[in-house]
Amino acid sequence: MTSNLTLLILIGVLVACGVYLILERTVSKMLLGMILFGNAVNLLILTVGGPDGSSPILGTAQDDERAMADPLAQAMVLTAIVITMGLAAFVLALAYRSYILTTTEALENDPDDVEVATRRDREDPED
Repeated sequence: MTSNLTLLILIGVLVACGVYLILERTVSKMLLGMILFGNAVNLLILTVGGPDGSSPILGTAQDDERAMADPLAQAMVLTAIVITMGLAAFVLALAYRSYILTTTEALENDPDDVEVATRRDREDPED
């Protein structure tokens, strides 16, 4: 019972830190917050999945279903890990693209923007 309470407190702290970091405006902090939040959800799924048991393989020495571990929680956590890593890779790609676009000093003017700016100067009645 105390180990479940300890895990639930840890999950609460991870969720709180993850949500705080997701609400930050920096992309790197947002990424760390998503990873923390994903790990907290994985721990929650494993905690809710039930107590430890023998491996969930039929035909082993213990065929008692109550002594087996629940394989669904493990499968969901493995799927969640893959999804979290894919999301992290996507956010890293967005951060890299943003870094490249905002730190390059040689940006060309858009021809449509130049045309609109010159047309506005020609049609300004106050000049």
